[in-house]
Amino acid sequence: MAHAAPGQAGRRDWRPVAQDVRREMLHTWNAYKRLAWGHDHLLPVSGGHGEFFDDAHPVGLTIVEALDTLYLMGLDRELAEGVDWVKKNLDFGAVNADVQVFETNIRMVGGLLSGYLATGDRALLRHARRIADILMPCFDRSPTGIPYRRVNPSTGEISGVTNPLAEVGTIIAEFGTLSRLTGDPRYHRAARKAMKAVLDRRSELGLLGTEINVETGEWVNGTATIHPPVDSFYEYVWDAWDLFGDREFRDLYRTLTRAILKHESTTIDGHLWFAQVDKDDGGTVSTEQSELGSFYAGLLGQSGHRRLGDSYLASWASVLDRFPVLPEGYDPSSGTATAKGNQLRPEYVDSCFNLWLTAGPNRPAGERYRELAYDYYVRQKKHSRVPNGWTVIDDVTVSPVKHGDLTSGYWWSEQMKYWYLMFTDAPRFDYRRGYLSTEGNALRGLRRS
Repeated sequence: MAHAAPGQAGRRDWRPVAQDVRREMLHTWNAYKRLAWGHDHLLPVSGGHGEFFDDAHPVGLTIVEALDTLYLMGLDRELAEGVDWVKKNLDFGAVNADVQVFETNIRMVGGLLSGYLATGDRALLRHARRIADILMPCFDRSPTGIPYRRVNPSTGEISGVTNPLAEVGTIIAEFGTLSRLTGDPRYHRAARKAMKAVLDRRSELGLLGTEINVETGEWVNGTATIHPPVDSFYEYVWDAWDLFGDREFRDLYRTLTRAILKHESTTIDGHLWFAQVDKDDGGTVSTEQSELGSFYAGLLGQSGHRRLGDSYLASWASVLDRFPVLPEGYDPSSGTATAKGNQLRPEYVDSCFNLWLTAGPNRPAGERYRELAYDYYVRQKKHSRVPNGWTVIDDVTVSPVKHGDLTSGYWWSEQMKYWYLMFTDAPRFDYRRGYLSTEGNALRGLRRS
């Protein structure tokens, strides 16, 4: 899927859009430097800062999440500032709070790994490994191999006997990459064992539940869904094949997908949606949708179901006939927002990006995904941009929308990267081989310059 030069053959020249995305990234980065440097989050409305893991110990989460995006955009001075902060200040082991294995892995381990792959600075790889080592006892001490949910980095105490599937299984891309880069197989082995323990407990219908007991392996919640808190589990089953060539997981992904399409897909008012169902009998539990579930359109496209991916993406695009940007939750039966906020979520744009890659970025078929992504960029910029950057929205159902006060960490790693890569021919990214994690971290396909 090589990327032809934008603007050729009479097609739209998207490069000015990419430059606008880059300016918005830099605008918000400068606000972060001015108001929140070294802290986890920028609060762009109040002009303050906040922490994600431990209120008493910032770990520069925004910096870590932004590293490879800065690299891809050619913001090398800002990248150097971020790497310098990490090398001088990051000490995740000093965090004295219960942190989620899942969030720590996808944000910190993944961000540091992609930062290392972008820069070649081995200090970033060492930090990634130290943090992974803090998480490893949650796997090693589990009788099933399914990880405990939380650990306190300062004390080593582990907790969380019940774990939802996204938190159990969204590990292998980062841990497998860490094993590849360090030559230590322990990380990949632990992540794979955890996923396999869950997959082996699928129902006779081929469906998985939502939450599982780490110590007994018994299902705590038997609802099957592509929505949170399961969503990214399915991404990483596919990624175990895509990144590491694991044929068993490729076959298991196909088994799961057949079951999902058979038992969870539903049509409401002519649109494809995915319901929550009982894993054992397939009975419908709810048809409400989470915006986070919109990722599934792109995953369907990646795994050979582009027509269905197109249909599901179109369902989410239809929601934009009702709201300026997507609400967090949506009821397709009533057309109402069940959760009225917008947390700067990237999943809809993520699907546009993955379907665009699947269609072939240099082919006319891919242009419609760019158009959808551009429409959403214009909407999000209009409604989320504030003088100090971009902020979450508390209510999308009122006009004007009601702002919150947070630039989410994933904003730096995900949708700004997707938009930029879609609208320019980025020389530092291999569009044919590139791999982005569930957090948007480039774990394959970065070209060093």
